[in-house]
Amino acid sequence: MVSAARIAILVRRTPMLCLAIVLLAIAAAGAFHAPAMAQEQPQQNRGWSLRDLLFPRRSERIEPPLDVQKATPKAKKKPRAPRPPAEPETPIVEKAPDARTVLVVGDFMAAGLAEGLDTAFADNPGVRIVARSNGSSGFVRDDFYNWPEQIKSLIETEKPAAVVVMLGSNDRQQMKVGDVREQPRSESWTKEYERRTDALGKAIAAAKVPFLWVGMPAFRVPKMTSDMLAFNDIYHQAAENSGGEFVDVWDGFVDENGAFVTTGPDMNGQPVRLRADDGINVSKAGKRKLAFYTEKPLAKILGLAAPGSVAPATAPAGAPVEAPASAAAPIVIDRTAPMLLSDPALDGGTELLGAAPPAKADPALPGERLVIEGRAPEASPGRADDFAWPPKAEPPATAAATDTTTAITP
Repeated sequence: MVSAARIAILVRRTPMLCLAIVLLAIAAAGAFHAPAMAQEQPQQNRGWSLRDLLFPRRSERIEPPLDVQKATPKAKKKPRAPRPPAEPETPIVEKAPDARTVLVVGDFMAAGLAEGLDTAFADNPGVRIVARSNGSSGFVRDDFYNWPEQIKSLIETEKPAAVVVMLGSNDRQQMKVGDVREQPRSESWTKEYERRTDALGKAIAAAKVPFLWVGMPAFRVPKMTSDMLAFNDIYHQAAENSGGEFVDVWDGFVDENGAFVTTGPDMNGQPVRLRADDGINVSKAGKRKLAFYTEKPLAKILGLAAPGSVAPATAPAGAPVEAPASAAAPIVIDRTAPMLLSDPALDGGTELLGAAPPAKADPALPGERLVIEGRAPEASPGRADDFAWPPKAEPPATAAATDTTTAITP
């Protein structure tokens, strides 16, 4: 049995043994853990304690090692949509001091038309486009802006060589006729509207200036589109009554069924956006298309050789005029006389075929006897058509018939 003194010694030494075991465990853990932490945190050089082993720091529990962070795939950036190619800039030519002026009047649609015409004639020094439009104007509200009165002062100020009118997109509203407000397109409304459009045409004609009246295009609202069709008939009649020319642009802004389109072919046939999101205003390509319909009759009024030409046929003083090309020498063409069918010399003879009776053939020939007398020539003895009985003896063969080129003669 163990004595009480020995038990007391063991009890006193037990805490020291436990402490030694704990220290050994800490040292072993630090030996294995220190190299890994040295790679993860090469910049930090600090010691380890029992707290670090039992309660790791938050950063050590959350942050993954650097090799794991590098291996994490990064989100790929979405490829950017390709930008449309930039439109080539239209070369701007300085206008001549005495360039002809084209006065464009009307509402906001006329402002877009003027911008398109300015682009169309940008390279022509002999034509200047001047826009004098009022975006909210029309024929209905003559108390706001009276076009038959205003056009006289505009023509006197600008002294244009031609006037272009595009007006009417704001006129779908009540009009005061006397003391009564008439509804759009009623009988009284239409008569007064025709009178006011005729007044504008006569005011331009009185100034002795040629003019074009550009019609309205289709719009997105169906009721507005039908109203514009009726307005175009009135504008067409007003232009003809005053000696002007009506320019119809309707087909350029509708599809094959006559319906409104936002996107359609441009002046080069390429699909582009012609109208704005509101279905009323026109885009830059739409403005250029309006000008495309207008520039040809306008060039005819201005006396240009062709739309976009550098100088007009009757150029103003100081405008550059191309020198006429020298007349080319006439080309001599060696022509062959026509062949006459009655010319006997074509075949080398002096007479046409059949002109002289053919010479008579010898009646003794077998062919002539067969045709004339109907008698076939006698068959050779032994031939398939020899039907004589008893058969005739064949004539003896001559010696020459048996000889060959290789025969040897004595």
